[in-house]
Amino acid sequence: MISIEAILALLTPSHSIESIFFDIGIIIIIASVFGYILKILKQPLIPAYVLAGVLLGPYGLRIIDDIHVIDNLAEMGIAFLLFVVGMEMDFDRMKSIGLIASVGGTLQIIVLSTIGWLIGIFLGFSMIEAVYCGLMVAFSSTMVVIKLLADKNELDTLHGRIVIGFLLIEDIFAILALLIISNFSKVLHEGIIIILSILLVKIIVIMIFTYVMGKWVFPPLFKMGAESQEILFLLAITTCFLFAFFSAVIGLSVAIGAFLAGLALANLPYNLDIMNKIKALLIFFTTIFFAALGMKLYIPSWSALIIPLICFVAFITFGKPIITSMICSIFGYKRRTSMISAISIAQTSEFSLIIVALGLTPAIGHLSEGSIIPALAILLAIVTMVITSYTIKWDTGIYDRIKGAFGWLNKIGSGNRELDMIKIEDKYDAVLIGHDRIGYSVLKTLQKQHKKSIVIEFNPEIVRHLVNQGVPCIYGDISDIEVLEKINIKEAEIIVSTANDMHDNLSLLHYCKKHGSKGIIFTTALNVDDALKLYSHGSDYVILPHFLGGHHVSVMLEEETMDLNNMLKNKLEHIKELEHRKSLGHHHPTHK
Repeated sequence: MISIEAILALLTPSHSIESIFFDIGIIIIIASVFGYILKILKQPLIPAYVLAGVLLGPYGLRIIDDIHVIDNLAEMGIAFLLFVVGMEMDFDRMKSIGLIASVGGTLQIIVLSTIGWLIGIFLGFSMIEAVYCGLMVAFSSTMVVIKLLADKNELDTLHGRIVIGFLLIEDIFAILALLIISNFSKVLHEGIIIILSILLVKIIVIMIFTYVMGKWVFPPLFKMGAESQEILFLLAITTCFLFAFFSAVIGLSVAIGAFLAGLALANLPYNLDIMNKIKALLIFFTTIFFAALGMKLYIPSWSALIIPLICFVAFITFGKPIITSMICSIFGYKRRTSMISAISIAQTSEFSLIIVALGLTPAIGHLSEGSIIPALAILLAIVTMVITSYTIKWDTGIYDRIKGAFGWLNKIGSGNRELDMIKIEDKYDAVLIGHDRIGYSVLKTLQKQHKKSIVIEFNPEIVRHLVNQGVPCIYGDISDIEVLEKINIKEAEIIVSTANDMHDNLSLLHYCKKHGSKGIIFTTALNVDDALKLYSHGSDYVILPHFLGGHHVSVMLEEETMDLNNMLKNKLEHIKELEHRKSLGHHHPTHK
């Protein structure tokens, strides 16, 4: 009878090119199988990828023993993710959260690292081990948070921008921590001020490099390259690697370089094409990243680990969001924005693993081989990242259930950074939820009919444009009952939801039914099954955007009968409308 070990030995080739190909292949296969199962169960996919890594890694079935190559691929995944985020960035849009990102983010890191250090001391760790505990809880995972927010189309929302701002500041401080640890003896002699000054000079150098390349070099270069889709893709990837190399050479992280590469390309007219081409790579490398995380799982002693693990998971899951919510409230954001922003960053960072690994090296020697800190760091990363995949998915539901206990957050700050901003009246004839895409045309029709209308919008840039035009508008979404109550939605004659999130629309229908609304309710669905379900829950009409688009084209074909003059007229009107939409911030639809 052939043993399992013999079968695994046959499956595992020698370390070579074929071995690398095999390792990557088996990771993707197992991750796909687990992911497919979780998708059927309607669960987040990150746990599937982590579980695949645990199963295949050196502490599981040992199908993959050497994870050095996998680690390098995982680092590339972080780089590509931040590259795409950089291309989606608009500094004009980020100005509004500059204060909370810089000052608030710094305050958050100081408070969290101090509390983490105190918890470490309380648990009996040595002074230097407690410092590493503080660093572990202070930083959040850029990879996890941005991936999950991107999956929900929430990167461009107010809380999405706040979270990205926090993450960028955290990454800078994480790099500073790495510099200090790797040059610890130098810091003792020269002082922290010298190290900080060197870091600041490096950041200024690479920012100038980014500005020069993005302003003068890339526009003509990419204009020529855009004639070929293949060359456009290669130019974009080259830019990512070029900036990553430059960043590494001057002592910053590859991830920061990749982000700045994306930022340099952000204003090019081809950035959407580039992002669409890179997304497939992004999915591949992020899968590898989470699998690599699972492969690192090693438990030397459960008895020594269990109490520290419970304490730190509890603090990261509950304490960290409360502290972050308080900081957001101090800076003038309301309870909902503060809490959903805070829920998003309740995990540890991939940087914590790098920091702990550095402290374990003989050259640094801060952590002994018998220390449980490395195992604690890996377990914290896995557990909190998996928890986050659920909490971000259901953040609005979590908020609805716990908001009553956090009413005091609104008393901390003035809430004057929210965007509601035209005075809310007692009653509106029509309520439009989501101004992007379908909502733009709906609002124009409501205005022509002289309906007193108000817009609920999740994109802060669109809210500002509407407010400047005198359109009654409130920042928020339909899953927030406070918003529905504030605009007295149950008194509206017409309610149009262009949000395509099933949960949100069902919540809206339930709220209107519960409060006896007599208005006509339009909702939006992406497929026939969802449309039928919305009808069964009381929707008066369900909008199916793809069906409406096809119907509109068929009507045009019937009416125009290939009349080129009419087609030209429609084309010019459409271009004018698209330019107007662009001025309102309709570049990337973000409303759920």
